[in-house]
Amino acid sequence: MATKTQREGSDQSTKNGLAPLSSRRAFLAGALGVTAVWALHRMPVTVVEAKGDPATVMIVQFSASGKATGKVTVPRVVKTDAEWQQQLSPVSYVVARKAGTERPYTGSTWDNHEHGIYRCICCDNAVFSSETKFESGTGWPSFWQPIAKENVHEVSDDSGGMSRTEVKCRECDAHLGHVFDDGPRPTGMRYCMNSAAMNFVKIA
Repeated sequence: MATKTQREGSDQSTKNGLAPLSSRRAFLAGALGVTAVWALHRMPVTVVEAKGDPATVMIVQFSASGKATGKVTVPRVVKTDAEWQQQLSPVSYVVARKAGTERPYTGSTWDNHEHGIYRCICCDNAVFSSETKFESGTGWPSFWQPIAKENVHEVSDDSGGMSRTEVKCRECDAHLGHVFDDGPRPTGMRYCMNSAAMNFVKIA
């Protein structure tokens, strides 16, 4: 796990709301006349079903009121690169499908204090809750645990010369952010997420 100094992204500005993760990363022009850049730290990036990936996954579903309704087995969401680009905004596409990182203090929910659920922007899977959100001082929405451990999965990420743990959506494999071991009690973890990878659904 990374230390506090290995925080997600940097304060370096880019015009599109994305932050480079290291000086080694290259940037490419995006679509629709909007500059969209991403770090080429996974070559190649695969957005279709990889050999051996399960056709179904088990998640915990949550109602519109934020209540868990039980574990269910659902088809794993798989789309082509073109389909993801059509569905998502340029920034969300770069973050969620290309493992990019938005610039700190630019996302829509880093300073959000409303009560609700954070759902994956790609498949609507519930991934985090406002109940575990805390002020990390990093400029990204941070949580001390996911809404349900079944709804996300963690993989090793050695990109950018760092050893980190990537957090991905269980249902569609979208990149959400990274998790670090410098968070508050009770877990001591800091799930440092990207606003662009999640939709916030307010609960009255």
